[in-house]
Amino acid sequence: MKKFALALLMTLASLPLWAQSNAATGNADLEGEKRRLSTERETIEKRFVEERAACYKKFAVEDCLRESRSRRRKETDNIKRQETAINDIQRQRSGAAELQKLDQKAGTQRSVDVPEKQEQSAQNQKEREQRAADHATSRAATAAEGAERERQFQSKQQTHATEQAKAAQRQADAPAVANRFEEKQRRAEEHRASRERQNANRDKPRGAPLPPPPPASAASAPAR
Repeated sequence: MKKFALALLMTLASLPLWAQSNAATGNADLEGEKRRLSTERETIEKRFVEERAACYKKFAVEDCLRESRSRRRKETDNIKRQETAINDIQRQRSGAAELQKLDQKAGTQRSVDVPEKQEQSAQNQKEREQRAADHATSRAATAAEGAERERQFQSKQQTHATEQAKAAQRQADAPAVANRFEEKQRRAEEHRASRERQNANRDKPRGAPLPPPPPASAASAPAR
């Protein structure tokens, strides 16, 4: 039974932390958990529809839609993993109850069985427990590997989406950058031309001075 309990705990790793302790002791409301996950799934789908509508109002429509789909897939996969864990726990509880019945029946039978039959019954019980534990362990390991592959895939998708968003932003900013560069070049050219005109005016030779005016006496003498 120790291996069975270990397999159960590995399966519980897929559930939220607040539900693991109750599920491990058999106190979790698994049907209530299923209803909660169903409500979360509906919320995710509703938000996805709203995000799609909002994406069509943005410049980078495809990038926005891709991010929305990626987020929806990630959250939906998380819900699926929790649902799988709940189903495993339910099956394991049912199997444990059946094993307990078999054990009680075997115990009753062992009280009248001969030693050989008692040993065979105990061996059969161990084999059933081992098979159940091996199956649960395999399922938990497969779920863990799938979660890790999904995490790596989501990380690559996020990196790709970020790079595309940056490229789209650079493309959108390119005209403004080109205009600023041209304006800077034009101002530099005007400044250079102004400096050349100033230098030319400063180096230009001055004209000859005007002759002095005639004396006042000569200007006022009567003509003969």
